[in-house]
Amino acid sequence: MGHEIWFTALLNKWLAGIVTPALTAMHAPPLNPGHPIPNYTAMEILVFLLIVVGSLILRAGLSVDAPGTFQHIMEVAVEFLQNTASEIIGHGSNRYVPLLGTLGLFILICNILGLIPTLETPTGTIQVTLGCAVSTFLYYNYQGVAHHGLLGYLKTFWGPIWWVGFLLFPVEIISNVFRMLSLSVRLYANMFVGKLLEQVFGGLIPIAVPSTMMALHLFVSFIQAYIFILLPAVYISLSVAQEH
Repeated sequence: MGHEIWFTALLNKWLAGIVTPALTAMHAPPLNPGHPIPNYTAMEILVFLLIVVGSLILRAGLSVDAPGTFQHIMEVAVEFLQNTASEIIGHGSNRYVPLLGTLGLFILICNILGLIPTLETPTGTIQVTLGCAVSTFLYYNYQGVAHHGLLGYLKTFWGPIWWVGFLLFPVEIISNVFRMLSLSVRLYANMFVGKLLEQVFGGLIPIAVPSTMMALHLFVSFIQAYIFILLPAVYISLSVAQEH
């Protein structure tokens, strides 16, 4: 383990004092008690804690008369999410904003975490991005079932013409499942390659190239977080539509 991620290792070591006894109590002791969870999991926990602390700070400082900078930023972000959801999903879109916002914020923080010395980018591992993709997949399919009923939702994959449905249904099902792979690999590949390029070119020109690559990493982080908001919104709109 490199010296550049010592904080990650320190966090993992601290979590080991909680995770290892818990797993041992469940008769499932980890193979390495001093390092029971992967680094990317430790980083995910850190992101979760950052979101919780940020939410508590925001709630404590909420003001109608004199809103602070943090509140202004979050209000702009929420308004942007509401407009995006409304344009894509349409009527009743506000009920999906909390999920889209939480997912986008989690991925954004994960994406930019690696820019901080001694930390890693958890979305640079396929396990993290696949977890986000599976959560999205389960959510929008659940919304489709809740909206149409199980049989009604399955009928939306069949299409309006019954005799074409024999061919269309398996294609639609496979396409639906493939969305998990598309979501997870797109995010993982962008963040992994970005970090790899930073490491490769950073050793060639110590100042100019790393600064440029970090700026590019930041830009890609926002773009990928936006895509992970946009595509789930599209999938939700398809799942609750009358036909697709």
